[in-house]
Amino acid sequence: MISSRPRFGRMIPAMVTPFTPTLELDLPRAAELACRLVDGGADALVVNGTTGESPTVFYPQKMRLFETVVGAVGGQVPVIANVGDNCTADTVSFAADVEKLGVDAFMCVVPYYNKPPQEGLYLHFKTIADSTDLPIILYNIPGRCSINMSADTTLRLAYDCANIVAVKEASGDMEQVERIISEAPDDFLVYSGDDSATLAMMRMGAAGVISTIGNVLPARMREITDACARGDWEQAEMLNDALLPLMEGLFETSNPILVKKALELSGFPVGGVRLPLVEATPCQTQRLQETMRQVGALA
Repeated sequence: MISSRPRFGRMIPAMVTPFTPTLELDLPRAAELACRLVDGGADALVVNGTTGESPTVFYPQKMRLFETVVGAVGGQVPVIANVGDNCTADTVSFAADVEKLGVDAFMCVVPYYNKPPQEGLYLHFKTIADSTDLPIILYNIPGRCSINMSADTTLRLAYDCANIVAVKEASGDMEQVERIISEAPDDFLVYSGDDSATLAMMRMGAAGVISTIGNVLPARMREITDACARGDWEQAEMLNDALLPLMEGLFETSNPILVKKALELSGFPVGGVRLPLVEATPCQTQRLQETMRQVGALA
């Protein structure tokens, strides 16, 4: 059985960012969505991560979004603000501004595009950690950043920086994940960055998932992580198998195109996506509807 309850919980939706029909921030809808996710079983919320379209939500808009979510659910669950960028100095400066809003933690992605070596990754994250007292979740996603943060670098940061407390691992490298889990400090948390990998990673001892599907079916994803935490692997496998087609189907095209469409189909529209992302095609929407019906997400 996986032991004690982790500080951020186990099922953490990476919240989409709602937009109006003209693709402006829809802050009232963001507050409604945050409350809806918490009511559905979210243990915490990651705000303006990949699923929240962080590349096209500019710094002043991010600030308003963080402030809105803290106002809606702050004090009920931890609010984790994605402040990561590929410029260390900008990240430090922005994190200092965001900290004043009352968020509970930061998420910081591996720097993208500039392809730093492992020593550069270490110094990037250590510089950020040294600039704040808030806890930090690292985010390793080679498919979007073009480089993988090695287990050695993650472990070095986990031991050298007291406020680097977790990693969202989306490398898909289960040997790397297993090594981080087995060699990290006892209170360092590993979260799955891929819904479909959650069961396998929690078998290894991961804390839970930072989830995309959690926007659409938070209660059902929570059931899976709860079953894993109890060590009820038979139940966890059954629940996971039932939801797996939608976990995978949401990624037929670039995230968050289809998760936003799924929310619309569920009766909770959150607007479209900003360029360079584009709306789901009619064929993609049809396949999504069929998959949602298959898993019981639509009548």
